[in-house]
Amino acid sequence: MPQKATFYHAGCPVCVSAEQGLAHALDPAQYDVEVVHLGDVPGRIAEAEAAGVASVPALVIAGRRDTPC
Repeated sequence: MPQKATFYHAGCPVCVSAEQGLAHALDPAQYDVEVVHLGDVPGRIAEAEAAGVASVPALVIAGRRDTPC
């Protein structure tokens, strides 16, 4: 069963580049990737913060935060 991965971003060029280069590069057989544009869904900012996201772009895999840049 694929692990949950959430890529949070704000829509800036750096975020979009990271999304294209990282989030879409993950193997869909191993990761169920959800891309969250926090500018479009600001109600999810608290969720991102609770997952340890302090800045974007950020990738959270199975509850562990990794920042791509």
